[in-house]
Amino acid sequence: MTEFGAEIEQHIGPLRRYARALLRDRTDADDLVQDALTRALSRSDRFQPGTNLRAWLFTILHNLHANHVRRKVTAPAVTPVGDAALHVATPAGQDDHMELRDMARGLALLPPEQRQVLLLVALEGLRYEEVATVLGIPVGTVMSRLSRAREALRQHLAREAPRLRRVK
Repeated sequence: MTEFGAEIEQHIGPLRRYARALLRDRTDADDLVQDALTRALSRSDRFQPGTNLRAWLFTILHNLHANHVRRKVTAPAVTPVGDAALHVATPAGQDDHMELRDMARGLALLPPEQRQVLLLVALEGLRYEEVATVLGIPVGTVMSRLSRAREALRQHLAREAPRLRRVK
């Protein structure tokens, strides 16, 4: 394995976490990460040594995801009725699972731009400047999207909390 490949290997875990949180499907997320890694390796000559490799990889992953979403909008996928029953979630009896589910639902309700920023900052621990580089937006936009995402998530969880207390 090349030295560049070894450096990339260190970032596979964070890329997978972000992709899974973004897509909410393990298989699709792994496919996205594989595509991103393939693209990064095939275009390693475009990486500028001395710059942030992690941000470069996240940018590739983000751009691939954006391209996929654009294609999906123009040709939406059709799910057969028989397969729809396989994707129905069953409610859990454990409080922790319910809270996690409510958090996931709150994340799903966020606009994609806010969800991306929140996941990159909270889940991946990227600095605002890194997130701005990955998404190609100003740092101020990162901060405002993050603020709006956190507030929307707080409000969603506050609406869900009374329901949890009634169940206990």
